[in-house]
Amino acid sequence: MQFRIDGIPCELEQGQTILDAVRTLGLDSDSPARRPLAVRLGGEVFNLNYTPFREADMQLLRYCDEEGRRVYERTLQFVLIMCVRKLFPTARVVVCYSLGSGLCIRIENEPVFSPDDMERLREEMAHAVKADHPLERRRMSISDALSFFEADGQTDKAELLKWRRFSYFDVYRCPGYSSYMDYFYGEMAPSTGYVSVFDLHYLSGGAFVMLMPDLNRPDTPAIYEDSPKMAEVYARSDRWGCLMTCSTANELNARVENGSVRELIRVNEALHEKMFARVADEIISHRARAVMLAGPSSSGKTTSANRIATQLRAEGFDPIMISLDDYYIDRDKCPRDEHGEMDLEHINTLDIERFNHDLRLLLEGEEVELPIFNFMTGRREPTGKLLRCTEEQPLIIEGIHGLNPLMIGEGIDRERVYRVYVSALATINLDDHNRVRTTDMRLLRRLVRDYENRGASMERTLSMWASVRRGESRWIFPFQEQADMVLNTTLHYEPCIMKRHVYPLLLTVPPESEYYGMARAIVKYLNYFLEADVEDEIPPTSILREFIGGNTFYR
Repeated sequence: MQFRIDGIPCELEQGQTILDAVRTLGLDSDSPARRPLAVRLGGEVFNLNYTPFREADMQLLRYCDEEGRRVYERTLQFVLIMCVRKLFPTARVVVCYSLGSGLCIRIENEPVFSPDDMERLREEMAHAVKADHPLERRRMSISDALSFFEADGQTDKAELLKWRRFSYFDVYRCPGYSSYMDYFYGEMAPSTGYVSVFDLHYLSGGAFVMLMPDLNRPDTPAIYEDSPKMAEVYARSDRWGCLMTCSTANELNARVENGSVRELIRVNEALHEKMFARVADEIISHRARAVMLAGPSSSGKTTSANRIATQLRAEGFDPIMISLDDYYIDRDKCPRDEHGEMDLEHINTLDIERFNHDLRLLLEGEEVELPIFNFMTGRREPTGKLLRCTEEQPLIIEGIHGLNPLMIGEGIDRERVYRVYVSALATINLDDHNRVRTTDMRLLRRLVRDYENRGASMERTLSMWASVRRGESRWIFPFQEQADMVLNTTLHYEPCIMKRHVYPLLLTVPPESEYYGMARAIVKYLNYFLEADVEDEIPPTSILREFIGGNTFYR
């Protein structure tokens, strides 16, 4: 059969794998920066050991690609857990959440997993990688998989599989090393030697960070950067999940099935209400005149700003809302990215000089005419409305660049500015080893909102996501630790609501689409969640209403 791999013509004999072709063409490499990890074929991602049965063009996925990094992470995670089981047979491994350039992982063991234990683990992982053991994929019936995981002590995975609506389940194993079998809901590399670059950084209480290769220099591991504010918010979300008995897909499904999901919604929303009240109290205690609120796409910035304003009104203040979107420069003047496209995430899309001028005057009690950006014409327009604020009228300024230091210029008292960072930091897991990614939860929100409010197809939103993510990494995430307060806008009951809105739409993305693989990846993890028809329980001011509709702040 004739193929093209990365544009290079290739012929495969019957039974040969893509990895055979990669090696024949000299496309393999020992460098993590250049080594292929998986392949995209017809919009879908496959393991390099896949044997194609029809002619097609293929694109190799490397660490520089988002899906390539996910393949690397799954494989490294497999190697880590495999080595933990060898060194500490009775230990429980729980993958918690992303932290910087790695994953926070907790080892539950007696005695407590220590820094010395981590060094032993690092050495064992290095040995397993150097041995380059093959990783084999195996298909099992659901009944056989349930029996194996129950006998193996992985009861969390056995409980999850009871919700699976398919008759089979794929697992990976490393026959040259141990009897351990597991699956990370996506493709993995062909062997342990593919994940030669990694590091481990101990935190406390048996927790550590598994560090991936540096994105800019994949031949070296990323350096751990302490993020105490983000870590505390993640830990608080974990505590909330335990409090509400909703830390895993299995626990959420049980609540949907027995009807207690309604109570979960009420408690979750009450916790959010307390969170916004606490922010308002902090703003008042700091005597802040301006609140700069920022966060990545679909984090719920607008609703968060409105709920903070409501809490301030309850304390006798009269806040004024300002959107940084109204300070966009005209679209024809926007900077371009390396592809010649308008870079709408760039800080220079904002008229920073005009914003600083207006903010300084407002804080000095002067009168200002605020602009408005017309998204239909792509131009900023005058409003003719004059604004002056008093000490009892704090400004709440919302936009993705709200925490960028450039937004607070000379002549503005920084002590009177309070900075808030919001994001949807999901901590619900499918099982002990499989988390729901924060970025995937935000993508769910964006898919639903863009379809419901803007008529955008699934493919249209998926096509923009990579650009959005690049912009976040450059312009938003570097400033998140500079916030005075970090808010987690995730609701633990979200998956069972969002599935009702987005699941059938994702199924319409055709296999030949470039974005079929992205759509299928979301469908795969949504398959483990039950839907819940309980939207009458969701308050009209809920963060979730910003995406599914019915938010009364926008009437």
